[in-house]
Amino acid sequence: MLKLVVLISGTGSNLRSLLEASRDAEFPARVVAIGADRDADGLALGEEFGIPTFTVPFTAFPDRDAWGAELIDQVRLWEPDLVILSGLMRLVPPAVVDAFSPALINTHPAYLPEFPGAHGVRDALAAGVDQTGASLIVVDNSVDGGPIIAQERIPVLPGDTESSLHDRIKPVERRLMIQAVLDIANSHLDLKELAR
Repeated sequence: MLKLVVLISGTGSNLRSLLEASRDAEFPARVVAIGADRDADGLALGEEFGIPTFTVPFTAFPDRDAWGAELIDQVRLWEPDLVILSGLMRLVPPAVVDAFSPALINTHPAYLPEFPGAHGVRDALAAGVDQTGASLIVVDNSVDGGPIIAQERIPVLPGDTESSLHDRIKPVERRLMIQAVLDIANSHLDLKELAR
């Protein structure tokens, strides 16, 4: 059984999909803890699904490195096989990458390497492209430049707003994430090999 720690900043919509998938007794992974960098709404999913939560508030630390050191300590308490950044809206410092990568993955709402960074959906619309996508990557010390695990194209429709486009991307991100967790748990995907 693959042990997962999921880190969030917001409502945890991708996390909810993963928690619902793992209710199936046959699903080969379990979320053992949910962490956040703030008082995120998604932490309520811990209570709903009976999963421990922890918060490492970024603002409680003098700098990113100090925050990262505490984040490492909190995550390691749960001895995860895989750490998932699921809407964690903060770049993790190199020490976090060094501690967990390549077993540190992240969803991104664009077809990387197109539109990296915090505003992938907005940037795709601003560029006037007719398609964007969703990606799942191994986190490294670049900005959304790590090895690609999976990705899928999504059309940009006439009249799309940032919100409407993002609403179509999110289900694809969830599907890619859940499939990758299955593939890792079933030894069909080797993150170490991918990250070489």
